[in-house]
Amino acid sequence: MLVELRAENYAVIDHAIAAFGPGLNLLTGETGAGKSILVDALALLMGGKASTELVRHGAEKAVVACVFEATPGAEAILEENGLDSEGADIILRREILANGKGRVFVNNQPATVSVLRQLAPELALVHAQSETLTSFDQAQQRVLLDRFGGVSAEPASDAFALWRDAQSKLSDLLQGEQDRLRMVDLWSYQAKEIEAARLEPGEDERLETDKRVLANAEKLYAAAMGAFDQLYEGGASAEAALRTAQRNVEELARYDTRFTDAAQQLAAARATIGDLSATLRDYAEGISASPERLAEIEDRLAAIDRLKRKYGHTVTEVIAFGEDVARKLAEVEDRDEILKTLRKDLDHAAAGYRNAAAALTTQRKAAAQKLAKVAAQQINSLAMKVQFEVGVAANESESAWTSQGWDTVEYRIATNAGEPLKPLHEIASGGEMSRVMLALKVAVEEGTAKSKRNPTPRTLVFDEIDIGIGGRAAEAVGQKLKALSRGQQVLCVTHLPQIAAFADQHILIDKREEQGRTKTMVRLLDDRARTYEVARMVSGAKVTDTSLQHAAQMIAASR
Repeated sequence: MLVELRAENYAVIDHAIAAFGPGLNLLTGETGAGKSILVDALALLMGGKASTELVRHGAEKAVVACVFEATPGAEAILEENGLDSEGADIILRREILANGKGRVFVNNQPATVSVLRQLAPELALVHAQSETLTSFDQAQQRVLLDRFGGVSAEPASDAFALWRDAQSKLSDLLQGEQDRLRMVDLWSYQAKEIEAARLEPGEDERLETDKRVLANAEKLYAAAMGAFDQLYEGGASAEAALRTAQRNVEELARYDTRFTDAAQQLAAARATIGDLSATLRDYAEGISASPERLAEIEDRLAAIDRLKRKYGHTVTEVIAFGEDVARKLAEVEDRDEILKTLRKDLDHAAAGYRNAAAALTTQRKAAAQKLAKVAAQQINSLAMKVQFEVGVAANESESAWTSQGWDTVEYRIATNAGEPLKPLHEIASGGEMSRVMLALKVAVEEGTAKSKRNPTPRTLVFDEIDIGIGGRAAEAVGQKLKALSRGQQVLCVTHLPQIAAFADQHILIDKREEQGRTKTMVRLLDDRARTYEVARMVSGAKVTDTSLQHAAQMIAASR
């Protein structure tokens, strides 16, 4: 839901803040006050094209910002783009500088227009007078049809993923096949060389240690035996000194118990010295100054170094390299069998996708007939007389396969008798387009409500939906907007009191002149002010008691 919209130095707006609520939010005001400008500002925050002409004369930059309630889908988009979420809200801000440059911020973090466009389908769908229907392309038309018919593309999506995976595996094997064959001799030599070495992980580190010991055997023997003598064997050894000290302290402990612990500590020290001395003696006895073993180790290390220079920095990397080339050789040797298996897997996956996509086409065609009938009734109740159909065309060629099936969905309409049906985007009138969109949305939302499917969380925005209508048709539009707003937030710019009477929140856009400059003011009306505004829309510039009574009756009737 859209919570707030701000604009500063934007077109004729000096500074304006509009707060919105759930349900139906209607914007009214005199012609030229800036109602559609606010809708255009929201479209800009949904990733619309910016222009320096939007910067208010004399200002350095225009700023538009809004606050939406967060949705799980929107938060996922933020995470994908490395942007932090901001609690329960998503804050969008866009600056247009007078020099033509611009900046985008999402939750006060620098972002791009691309991120705004990714967020737009999750947050709001804007049907503005200046819109070129880019936000309601064939993909969106397909989404609306699937929603109406309760059609799930998940089976086709899963089948498509399996097909793409099988296709990728086969392509990887076929790609560069000649290069693989040319490399067979080299891979064979490398695999044999590494296998013949019979390497063990960490072997080079162990051999380096053994080499240092053998190369310094005499020094190590002398150091170990010297330490052994000083600690245990010599006449003035540490063990002898500790033994004498222990006897003396034990004698003290016989008469004074305070020395009992000291005697035990000395005994423990003698035991530690004894263990360490034994270790030193055993180490010295195990040292063997073998020139033959030293030469053997040096030869082995030289061989390992040669392999590391060619195949990796460590023995582990060399072993991994050998395993990799062995795998490649096995693939080449088993190529025919592997190709046969992969082609069989691809054919099986393709058949699975065809079945899923065909089932999806059948469901969409059935839903298209129902939606065309219901939508035509809804559109014709809005002061239009049209023919309407929903076309579903299946393109079974692999180039047209997608995770959403192979269908092209196109809404076609004829707004005048005798005219051929044309794609929806060829409608000339923005007002007609808005009414068609309203009718479609109501048809879909009523259909999902009957089947108890949840409505989408997006905010729907309609600009100048009442162009060319009045009387009962206007009341019908108001009723449809009200019905649509029960499931999701709706914003609408209107000039008709019959529609304004249905508002849950009524926002007045007023243009005033202060100090020689025109300023646009935005104000949320209370019940009394709302009645007065509806009366103004009924009677024009002069509000009479009769128009006030009429306005009050219209508002009461709408409830």
